[in-house]
Amino acid sequence: MSYMARSGMMRGPALRRFDEYFRCYPIVMSPGAERPELNYGSKILLPPSALQKISQLHVQWPLMMELVNGEKGRQTHAGVLEFVAEEGRAYIPQWMMQTLQLDVGDLIQVKSTSLELAKLVKLQPQDTKFLDISDPKAVLERAFRNFATLTKGDVFNFEYNDQVYDVAVLEVKPETEKMGVCMIETDVSVDFAPPVGYVEPQKGSGTSTPRSTRGGLPTGGLMHPQGTMAQSINYDAIAPNSTTAATGARAVSSHFLNEGHKLSAKKGAKAPTPKPTTPVAGTSTNTVPIPRRWTNGPMPLRLPPNKLFFGYEIKPVKTDADKEAEKENANRPHFAGQGQTLRGAVKRKGDGEDKGKEPEKKSNEGHRLDGRKT
Repeated sequence: MSYMARSGMMRGPALRRFDEYFRCYPIVMSPGAERPELNYGSKILLPPSALQKISQLHVQWPLMMELVNGEKGRQTHAGVLEFVAEEGRAYIPQWMMQTLQLDVGDLIQVKSTSLELAKLVKLQPQDTKFLDISDPKAVLERAFRNFATLTKGDVFNFEYNDQVYDVAVLEVKPETEKMGVCMIETDVSVDFAPPVGYVEPQKGSGTSTPRSTRGGLPTGGLMHPQGTMAQSINYDAIAPNSTTAATGARAVSSHFLNEGHKLSAKKGAKAPTPKPTTPVAGTSTNTVPIPRRWTNGPMPLRLPPNKLFFGYEIKPVKTDADKEAEKENANRPHFAGQGQTLRGAVKRKGDGEDKGKEPEKKSNEGHRLDGRKT
């Protein structure tokens, strides 16, 4: 046998690849116990006969498969989780069926392939709810444990806190004709595009703008003297210097919460029965404490979680000059004005002396009806 013939025989098995057709079904219909977490990954289930054929071929491990829908011209990549499917069937995740535009029972072509290790993937969330995740890097790192491959154009999903998030793959590196990368045992960088439907907030100038002379809104919009939080809690009514807060607090509070007692008890009145010092069966000695009521100052705020309010007025520390001014004001006489009477008339000099002297009575002689002197 010539050298060329022997080299051809050695290269022959290396060029062979696994290439079979299967009926595709959602992975939730797979045999055995329900495993909903398999729906949030990129691994499929194949029959045991596929393992037997793959073992006779020279394929690259970890095993990567190329899934092709010839009718729609769609393709993606996946890994193989187990060989437990029924013969002639392949179970794939639901998002993968939507990407390939497949229906239940459609034919799908499965071919073995090899992919480069991922270096960079650019993702775009399909909903603004993705912004509510506090640490998306850690969440995606955990979600990628179920992914063996990623392909440009895929729209995969993952579950976090009972919420399903859809994410599109916009770009992968290194770029190849297969447009797919391997996500197993690799250090990959993740870049994010703005979520679908996200609108950049308009940045204000920070200064008030005058209204236009045409009678419409000003150029920068309406300027509110208070923030949205102060408006939502009606800060004007609960501020420390607000009369409404003090009036409302006095209205709901009461200083006479106990029973009244007379200073001098009447004779024969019954004295209050003293409470027994020893516990009585069937009764409780625990007294319910009276809740504290606010009589002055601001009322307590009931804000939603993760919200703070810094709207209370700041009282600066008194300086030495302020303390000296208070001392001078305290030393001034406070009753140096002119006296006032209850009737409102000004008291004049000499009025008291004239009123103190009683008028002299004139001694008039009496007269009788008969003309005689008394």
